[in-house]
Amino acid sequence: MTFYTSYGKRIFDFTTALTGLLLFGWLILLAAVIARRDTGLSGFFRHTRVGQHGRHFEILKIRTLRTKIASPKGVTTTAELQHVTGTGRFFRRTKIDELPQLWNVLKGDMSLVGPRPDVPEYAGNLEGEDRIILSVRPGITGPATLQYRDEEEQLLAQTDPVRYNDEVIWPEKVRLNKQYVADCSFRYDLGILIKTVLTVLKIGKN
Repeated sequence: MTFYTSYGKRIFDFTTALTGLLLFGWLILLAAVIARRDTGLSGFFRHTRVGQHGRHFEILKIRTLRTKIASPKGVTTTAELQHVTGTGRFFRRTKIDELPQLWNVLKGDMSLVGPRPDVPEYAGNLEGEDRIILSVRPGITGPATLQYRDEEEQLLAQTDPVRYNDEVIWPEKVRLNKQYVADCSFRYDLGILIKTVLTVLKIGKN
């Protein structure tokens, strides 16, 4: 275990998340107000996820659905998208709905870069060496996130999105996340963050 993975990663996460909240706190609050107006519910959405060492925590997002009902096992379906607001689609496309997770990073529930935190139904299926994924804090972005940046579109193209996720996407995410844990370094994390920002900016222009 390197100094970065032992101490430096947490220091980098904390300072960057704090800076991000100071810079974009106004945008998060504005998005929450708009989401509350459009959905009639709380502007923030909380959902149970599995973090480091299997500890459960509440992930924070901007609400994009008009209903409190979440899709099966966290998998996007056509039925779910019928409840997404107009601004919610924009928040999802530009990843503004993910910005509140800077608070999760500040608290220590998450990291800026790492495996995306799974719902208990999936994290509970990790066995043997796959459980190394739970040895690190989950991230806002990561190699699997970049690889499946069009995941929603892939799922909606399937007749059975949950099955496709279980048999195709999730196993590949597990492989990518295990590789991330093995290769984790400051340079690697910085590269992923830069790629993520560039991807979001490119999507925002489309």
